[in-house]
Amino acid sequence: MPPAARAAGVPRTLTPMARTDPAPPAERLEHADVRVAAVVAGFHRMIAEELLKGAIARLGESGLPADAVDVHWIPGAYEAPAAAQALAQTGRYAAIMALGAVIRGETAHFEYVCDAAANGLMRVSLDTGVPCAFGILTCDTLLQAEARAGGDKGNKGDEAADAAVSMINLLASARAMGPGGASRS
Repeated sequence: MPPAARAAGVPRTLTPMARTDPAPPAERLEHADVRVAAVVAGFHRMIAEELLKGAIARLGESGLPADAVDVHWIPGAYEAPAAAQALAQTGRYAAIMALGAVIRGETAHFEYVCDAAANGLMRVSLDTGVPCAFGILTCDTLLQAEARAGGDKGNKGDEAADAAVSMINLLASARAMGPGGASRS
């Protein structure tokens, strides 16, 4: 919830948003000669390591070998956009996955960090043309984060990998069409 809404006294809803069905099979990476970067926030390192394991395993299922994934540890989620931008500008990566966890505390710091990470990563994607998959958990409790990092809610690292593969495939197809190209679907 944005800080302004929270300050205005808007109640938070507790509607379940987690995937309720099993994850679909991994989408095949149509361009296996690419590299993917992972920027991994070091806060809550045990959670981040599980997300990273899930992402790398899922990329493998899609056809990307583990040695085609470059892992870059960063201090926290707030630094993810700057790291993603620097890596995107190298031209080396077809996609970047941002992984980590932000867990709510007693102050508004949580909202500012989550908002900066999400908006910053979207800006990097739009400004550079390199998709940035958002695999940063934004949880109220450590138990919620654990459930989403290989626990009973799955592994959101898998979903970040799925987003990266899907966007690599989509952007490669769009670029192949060229300006004014027709859709192949």
